[in-house]
Amino acid sequence: MTNKSAPTPAQLAVHSTAPMTAAHDLHDEAESEDIELLVIHEAARLLGHATTPDVAIHGILRLMSQMVGLNRGRVVLPDSAGHMSIQYAYGLTALERQRGQYAPGEGVTGRVMRTGQTAVIQNIDDEPIYLTRAVDRSTLPQETVSFLAVPILHDNVPMGVLGTHRLRKRKRAFSRDVTLLRVLATFIAQILRMNTLIEEKTARLADENRALKQALEDHTEGAHGILGDSPALKQALRQALHVAPTQATVLLTGESGTGKERFARMVHITSNRQDGPFIAINCAAIPENLLESELFGHEKGSFTGAVAMKKGVVELASGGTLFLDEIGDLAFDLQSKLLHVLEKQLIKRVGGIKDVAVDVRIIAATHKNLQKAINEGRFRIDLFYRLNVFPIHLPPLRERSGDVRSLARHFLQLASQEFDRNTMFGQGVLERLEHYNWPGNIRQLENVVKRAVLVAQGGQISVEDIVLILRHEARIGEHLEAGTSLSTAAPPLPEPTPMPYEARLPPAHTPQPANLRGYNWVREDEAQELLDALKQARGNKTRAAGMLGMSARQFRYRMVKLGLVDGGE
Repeated sequence: MTNKSAPTPAQLAVHSTAPMTAAHDLHDEAESEDIELLVIHEAARLLGHATTPDVAIHGILRLMSQMVGLNRGRVVLPDSAGHMSIQYAYGLTALERQRGQYAPGEGVTGRVMRTGQTAVIQNIDDEPIYLTRAVDRSTLPQETVSFLAVPILHDNVPMGVLGTHRLRKRKRAFSRDVTLLRVLATFIAQILRMNTLIEEKTARLADENRALKQALEDHTEGAHGILGDSPALKQALRQALHVAPTQATVLLTGESGTGKERFARMVHITSNRQDGPFIAINCAAIPENLLESELFGHEKGSFTGAVAMKKGVVELASGGTLFLDEIGDLAFDLQSKLLHVLEKQLIKRVGGIKDVAVDVRIIAATHKNLQKAINEGRFRIDLFYRLNVFPIHLPPLRERSGDVRSLARHFLQLASQEFDRNTMFGQGVLERLEHYNWPGNIRQLENVVKRAVLVAQGGQISVEDIVLILRHEARIGEHLEAGTSLSTAAPPLPEPTPMPYEARLPPAHTPQPANLRGYNWVREDEAQELLDALKQARGNKTRAAGMLGMSARQFRYRMVKLGLVDGGE
């Protein structure tokens, strides 16, 4: 029988303490798990609430250092050429971050980036490829220091590296630290990806903003037939381009001849309905008894002459845009039917019994005061509010400072091509055009330039040509204001000899006060000229103003300033 030796005191000590050590290890493990969960919870909170990548990533690196002893954490990211540098860090000085530069594949960090594999360096002093570049070894604890590096992945492709130091002798297993680092690297990947998406969206919005500004500049240079560079026009263009991509109903207001149909076409062309039809109709140009059929169509046999079903312009414009000019002249009983279209996108043809669905955007225009028409019971207030979703006021030409010149040159080029002429403006003509009041706005300016091209002698439009044409324009305005027919008007007065206008213009270098917009400078030697014109016009101030190429208001202003009439008259 073999005798076994008795256990030594040392062995007894080991055996007696073994249960206590196991219990202590279990306690340490549970505590480590609690700390890891806390780190992950706080990192997730940073992911959801941090305003910038700097705040979120710096916070995660701080948690790693303060709660689990993963010190001097750094996030290394590549540039477009693959060269890597420390972009975020905790526990590193500015100089250490600056030194953290790596060529593609260089060192432990470069290898992790290239391979996508985790690196666990048990002892940085024994690892040849560990460069000790960012942090000098003399600044680290004089004991065994380890280095851990995990890839930051997006769609399983490395987009950076998360690296950190730790003391080798710590009780926590390397595997636990690596697992925690991989979780945190996933959070950091999400932060970086979100930041990239925000930067891309910001850049895209900036590009769109630049494109919108360029489009606006293009529009002011003649796109869609709208020319001009005045602030008033640019404001209207900005509003039109802003509302164009939406489905909102637009109401264009302004005087006759300000280009409402061109604006309506621009809104259509720059909207998502640009491939659909654009149909324009003038509500004042069609007899009231025909307008309902023109707008909504009719069924066969609905009235005498209705030999076939006919679609109206509302139905024909479905999928596109319908421009209703002079909406203020729409008959009251038709206003309710138009309101039905705006509210429900349904029409009923004349003589029909069922509704027809349409998909049409309405752009309306008027030069009348619709609010006054509402007060007088001539326009429905509910229709007004449906039309007035997005109002745009088109400025009259007299308020578009500087645009007359560019428009006149444009119309000159078009008229010269139309009439096969090679015509140019003579000295002082543009200045004369610029100082006219233009009650008919752009349409009137275009007609004046066309007429000037036809009457010009020797290929040059003179100031005298323009004065004569504007004098005739003023007479037309006089007859219209008086409500008389041109055919029954009094015989024209003898035409006075055209008087050079340059003498009445202000010096080119003298600015015109803003409160005198539309007026010329008044000179003392003008008095006799005004009186002579008034005498030839037999006391009719409007006619005298027309002889001088002025508006009645400009003529009266001069008479008052020169003391020829009482200002209170």
